[in-house]
Order: sequence, then structure tokens, then C-alpha cells
Amino acid sequence: MSTEITPDRLRSLFRPRTVALVGASDKSMFSTIAYRNLVDFGFADRTFLVNRRGVTVHGSPSVPTCSDIGEPVDVAFLQVPQAGTLEALSDAAAAGIRNAVVLSSGYGEAGAEGKRAERDLVEHARSLDMLVLGPNHLGFANFVDQVPVTAVPGLPRTAGSVALLSQSGASSSAMVDFATMAGADLSYMVTLGNEAMITAGHVLDFLVDDEATRAIAIFMETIREPRVFAAAARRAAAAGKAIVVLKAGSSALSARTAAAHTGALVGDDRTVDMVFNELGVIRVDSIEDMMITAGAAAGLGRLDTPGIGWVSISGGACDIVADRAEDLGAQLPEFAPETQQRLREVMPGYGTVQNPLDITGAAVIDPTLFTKAIEAVAADPAVGVVAVISGAPWESTDGLNGSQPLLNAIGAASASTPFTVVSQVIQPITRYTKEVLAEAKIGHLIPGLRQSVVALRNLAWWSDTIGTVTGQPPAVRTITVDVDAPRQGAWSESTARNVLSQAGIPVIPSELATSAEQAVAAATGLGGPVALKIASPDILHKSDIGGVALGVLGDDAVADAYRRVTAAAVVHAPDARVEGALVSPMRSGGVELLVGVVRDPQWGPVLAVAIGGIFVEVLGDSALATLPVTPDRARELLDRLRGKALLQGVRGTAAADLDAVAAVIARIGDLALALGDDLESLEINPLRVDGSTVEALDAVITWAPAEGATEGK
Repeated sequence: MSTEITPDRLRSLFRPRTVALVGASDKSMFSTIAYRNLVDFGFADRTFLVNRRGVTVHGSPSVPTCSDIGEPVDVAFLQVPQAGTLEALSDAAAAGIRNAVVLSSGYGEAGAEGKRAERDLVEHARSLDMLVLGPNHLGFANFVDQVPVTAVPGLPRTAGSVALLSQSGASSSAMVDFATMAGADLSYMVTLGNEAMITAGHVLDFLVDDEATRAIAIFMETIREPRVFAAAARRAAAAGKAIVVLKAGSSALSARTAAAHTGALVGDDRTVDMVFNELGVIRVDSIEDMMITAGAAAGLGRLDTPGIGWVSISGGACDIVADRAEDLGAQLPEFAPETQQRLREVMPGYGTVQNPLDITGAAVIDPTLFTKAIEAVAADPAVGVVAVISGAPWESTDGLNGSQPLLNAIGAASASTPFTVVSQVIQPITRYTKEVLAEAKIGHLIPGLRQSVVALRNLAWWSDTIGTVTGQPPAVRTITVDVDAPRQGAWSESTARNVLSQAGIPVIPSELATSAEQAVAAATGLGGPVALKIASPDILHKSDIGGVALGVLGDDAVADAYRRVTAAAVVHAPDARVEGALVSPMRSGGVELLVGVVRDPQWGPVLAVAIGGIFVEVLGDSALATLPVTPDRARELLDRLRGKALLQGVRGTAAADLDAVAAVIARIGDLALALGDDLESLEINPLRVDGSTVEALDAVITWAPAEGATEGK
């Protein structure tokens, strides 16, 4: 499907020359709003009304079928009941129409019967070589070409450079209203509905090539066709177009991978965070932050450096900004010595030179203080954007605009670094506001102090990240393993260790003993204290049932430990298949890592690296990545851990050979890919790191149930 829905094909949908409103009716609120939009946007003479009775509708004549139109039509906006949709599609196709916008509901969102109806809709559209947007949505509006094919009321007429995509039609109206109020003028508004054919990724791919669009805001609950979305996001990063996503909904992947600790670290929502980070997608948690961030990205573009320099006439505003920057992780760099010197030369003696900078009320008397301060801050090498806190009116008082002299002084600043004005509260950016800003030659305004900190922090992160987004994921390195064990349930640790060894992953020496005598012989051969662990594919968390004995020394003690750990299975897991006990040398010191892979249903195998060993779920200190990963990427994951200092050597311990650790982690990822799509989880916990020694001490490999299998069988 993804190969059929190309940006070129979507161009005829989103930039139509003519539209047919199919199922037009005076009794339908949706039809009334959609037709009113088309008339208000001056598109009435290119709109054709189709009503099967051919009566007058919305004060204009209609035709019974699309074939009766007698002219080429680019888009059919179908507002017929679900039961009549397939017939309406056939009629549109017979008239040569290749794009349909399907309003009606009762499809995938309506249970099993609705899902069948949605499959029938897609199959029928494909058989007619038609594209379907929706169903269960409110259409789209192209503000660039002034073409509204939507039942969303109250559309703005001003075109901008932010595209808005929304899976929710009902929420889109509020989003459009706020975007207009916040000055994030739209190029497109596309409601996606069920995304039966055209998904957010397809529309995103189209918008990457759209010259009018500079940033894309997306509200979504699910990501359909993840590979299409990821490919489009990579193209957007290469084109320098920011993607800002408000994604609702999260659930725990851990319930599906309960056999491994990794499942508790890799939840659905955490996986989305990780994927967005890899793709350079900005994630927000409110409509306001989504639209304001997208507006800032469109208006300011990519920053050269992530630091934000603040200039304000209000000391109180500076305090608020400093507090929010600390809370939200925005970078407020200390001004360079030369910047401080320039500022001291223009600041009043009672002013303090710091970031955020309060230029004091002296600017009211001498507005050029704003100009000079902005130019000095903009020239600071650590500052990528200057945020200037100042009032801007949103309605005329038919008198003197007291803020105009200050705004004029702000706009007069000659700065190669981008800057924006910031209002202290969220207030409308009206036509009057834009006129005042235009007179001052100011190109951008962000409403609200907290909102501006969030937006500029997001813009700084995106600017710093998109350079690392690659056009294609790294190549997969081939690993071959040969194992006779059936690919079902869980493999015993002895089998898992064998697989790791075949893959070139260092594993602690061990011997599988099937009797107390063999355990004693194995311990004698290893020398020194040993660890014994029960070997069973049915017992993964061995210590929970007393299936582990540590620090065992001496023949009698080893024999007793063997009998004790194997007997634990008889008591606590009488149905478990017991292979014997693994005998390994004891290890001490070093740092324990967890390295695990679980298969996400959308994004495929996800790698988790964590510090903690047995405390991994308590500490929750982990970093995630999709596979494959290179050793360099694995180093980045280690560097993201809060506990990374442990690997650098503390309290006399040896610093880890991070290159060696990263190489092993990358190799574990390669093995997970080599094991195939039916792998459910692969986990090494712990992976012991002691200087240059990297060694797997325990391993779990589980397989996904066969399709149609029932849990517990």
C-alpha cells in the first residue's frame, strides 16, 4: 500500500481544482458546513453537488450521480451513510474521480463488524484505483490554495507555514482555533480519522515536499504503518522541517513479555519516546505546546546552537523564566566575558548582567537599550536564539500604542541570530498584533512565558538532533547460530548460553551437571567458590524458588547445593522440566548491566540497556534503541544512563572499557535480529563489566506463541 500512496499522487487530493460534494443535503449539518466553507473560500464555481434525487440543495442545483457532472473532478467528498459508501465510490470512479474523502463512521472504531466494513472499503477502493482519506473524519483544508474540503466550521482565511494533522476530527476545530490565536498560521489542516488507506506517514511524506509548509504538528493516538511514518520523518529531518507530535494513550508492553525484566523497561509509551528521539520528532503533551512549538519552528528555523538568551524589561519575568528553564531543562548559558563587557557598557549601573537579562525600566526612557542588548546577546557564541520579553497589544485602543516605541527598538536590532518577542501571558495574536509587529519589523512572537520556554527548548533539542537522523537505519550484520531446541516457550539457560557463545558474545564458563557427582567434578575443575543454578526452560526466575546457590566451596557443600537447588524445582515447580544445574565460577566486583531485546508489535525488536542487575526495575535507569545498533550507537546509550559514572570507575574500581562493552551490546542486538521475527525476548542480566572484562552471567531467551496459540498452552 505504501508504494501506491506517493506524494505526487496525494497532490491531486490535497490540491484539488474541483470538488464533488456527494450526498449533499440541507438536512445534514456536515453538508451545510462543508458547502458554506467552499462558498466562503470562493470555491463555489468549482464545487459540484451530488444528490441522488437531483433536487436543489443549499440553494444550488445538484445532479443525481458523479457521472452527470460532465466535467473532470479531482476529489469526491462522500457524506453518504456507511451502507451507501461502496456504491458512491463506484459512481465516483465511473466519473473518473480518483480521490475520495469519506466522512461516515461505523468502521474500524465500531468493533468486529466495523473492521470488516473498513476492509471492504479499502479493497473496493483499490479495485477502483482510488485513494480514500478517512473514514470517520471531517476532511481537510488547504489554506495555501484556499480549498476547504471539510466540515470543520470557523476556518481562518490566513495561510501560514504550519501543517496540522489530527486523528481526531472533533479536536481539530479547537486546534485550528488555538493555532490562529497563537499566531501559528496553517498551511494545511488534515483530519485523518481511521487512516484506512492514507496514514499520517503518507500525509507527512507529502508535506515534506510542500514548499509552503515549514513545520508539521500532529495529534495522534496510534501510529499506523510505522515504517511509512519513520521514512517520512527521516525525509523531514533532512529537509529541516520540524515534526511536533502530541501522542495520546500508553500501555505496558511488560504484560506481553513477563518472562524478562526488559519488558518492564520497554513499555509502549517509552518505545514511542525512543523512536521519536531517533527520528528527531518533538513530542509534547498539550495542544498549546504542540501549536506554539510548531509555530516557533516554522518562524525561527533550525538554531545553530541550543542556548537561549533572554532579554527583558521585567525582572519578575526573568525570575519566572529562570525557574521554568530549570524545571524544563532549557539551556540558559552564562554569557561569555566579551558579551558581559558589551552589556556593561550599555546597562545602567544598578543593572545585573546575567542570563536572563533584565535591562530594567531604563529602557522606557531609552528604548535603544533594547536594541543594544539584543545585538550583544545575539552575538554570544553560546546563544542560538534570543527571546525578548515585551508586551504586544492584541486590540487597538484608537489611541497611542505605548508599546510601539519599545517594539520598534526591538525590531531595529541587527542580529544574525534569530530572535522572537515573548509576551508574558497567553494572549491572542490578532490582525492588529500582526500589524504592530510588522511596523516594528518583528517576524515572530510567542505567547506566554512557560510556553516560550517549552517551545524554545524543543526547538533547541530538535536543531541539535536532526543532524544525527540518518536516511536509512544501519546495515544488519550477519550472525549464524545452530540450535536444535524447538522455537517455543523459553529456552533453558544452558541453551541460551550456548547460543550466546556461538554468536561471539563472552559468557562466563559453566558446565551442566546432571548429578551431584558431576557438580563436584565441575567445581573441582573450575577451582575456588562456585555458583550453582537450576537449569530448566520452565524456571526463568531461579532465585525466586531457591534455585540458586552462591559462593559454594568444598565437595560436600557443592553436592549438597546441587541436591538443594534441584529439589527446589520439585517443591515449587513440580511440572518443570529439569536438565540439572549449571556450575560456574563465582564473580565479584565490577558493574552489572542488563542488556535485553523485546519485540514491539509496531517497531520490531527494541534494545534496552540498563544499570541495576537484580535492582534494574527498581532503579529504572535505562536507554532504548531500535535495532540494529552500531557500537557507536551503543556507546551513546551507555552515555545516556544516569548511572554511567559507575562505568567510569568510582571508589577505586576499574573504569570500564566502554568500547568493549559497546561492541558486546551491538553484538547482542545482532543476535536478536538473527534469531528471527518469532523471538519474543532475549535478555542478559547481568552482563558483568569489570575493566576490560565483559561477561554474560545469566541469559533468557523466549519465543512468541505461535499464531492462534492460547496463553498457557
